Amino acid sequence: MVFVHLAEGFEETEAVTVMDVLRRAGIEAAFVSVPGGEKDMTVSGAHGVKIKADMDFADADYEKCEMIVLPGGMTGTLNLNKHDGLCSRIREFARNDKWLCAICAAPMILASLSVLEDKKAVIYPGLEKKLKGARIYKTPVVKDGKVITGRSPGTAMLFSLEIVKALKGQDIMEKVKAGLAM
Repeated sequence: MVFVHLAEGFEETEAVTVMDVLRRAGIEAAFVSVPGGEKDMTVSGAHGVKIKADMDFADADYEKCEMIVLPGGMTGTLNLNKHDGLCSRIREFARNDKWLCAICAAPMILASLSVLEDKKAVIYPGLEKKLKGARIYKTPVVKDGKVITGRSPGTAMLFSLEIVKALKGQDIMEKVKAGLAM
C-alpha cells in the first residue's frame, strides 16, 4: 500500500499523476488527508482543485504502508511539515529503510528531518538551499536508496514511473509507460 498525502495547498498535478500511474501499475494506493479530521476529507489544492481523500491521517494504517509519497506545492508542503504525526512516520520509515518519495517543494520536508543527509536529491528550482546536507542534482528525478525525489510538476510523470519501477520493476514500468504513449 502506498499513501499519497494531501494537505491544504498541495500541488494537484503531482498528487493526481502519482495516484493515476500507481493504479495503472496495479499498485494499491490511497490519498491520506493531513491533518486528519476534516469533516468530509475534501482537501483543496494550490489551484482550487478539491480531492476527497480515501482516509484521514488518524485512520491510516502505516503498518500496511510500504511507501509514503509527499506531493509539493509550497503551502501543501508547509502544512505537511507542520504535522507532527506525519513527521514521526517519516522518521520511522527512514529508520526502517522504507520508501519515502517527495516532489517539487516537498523534498524540503525530508531534508528538515535529516532524511536526505548525504543523499542525492532534487527540489523545485530556487529551493536548493532547503536541502541542507543533500547532494543536489538538477535532473528531473533522483533515486538514492529508498528515497525518490522529483523536481517539479512538470516531472510528475517521470517521478511516478520511477516509483512504479521501484515497487514493481522495470518490466511493469515499461508496460505502464507504453500505455501512456511515452
